[in-house]
Amino acid sequence: MEDMMKDRVEQLVDYIMKKCLWQFHSRSWDREKQNEGILTKTMQILCEEPVKKETPTDKCYWVDAVYLADAFKSRYSWMATLDKEEIKLLMQELKDRIDYLTIKGSLNAELTDPHY
Repeated sequence: MEDMMKDRVEQLVDYIMKKCLWQFHSRSWDREKQNEGILTKTMQILCEEPVKKETPTDKCYWVDAVYLADAFKSRYSWMATLDKEEIKLLMQELKDRIDYLTIKGSLNAELTDPHY
């Protein structure tokens, strides 16, 4: 089960890294906010839960989340076999992995430059 989850997370990571530009913000705090906003809204869409769209930032993240949820559903047939709790777990694992790749494990010195 753990290997299957890891494989699925890596499929989603691969899609994001190849098809989405939003992970390339220049500061770590921007990346943290966007990863949280986009991936949380994607999870809500996949789980058919309400999505907050009150601020311009919410709306921006929502647009990316709609695109991502549609892509995940159309490209990965296994997504339709998951219940809401499995989707939430998958999306949390995905967020943790994206955070690592784009923030915590990144060698990009600009992310932590206080003058940037």
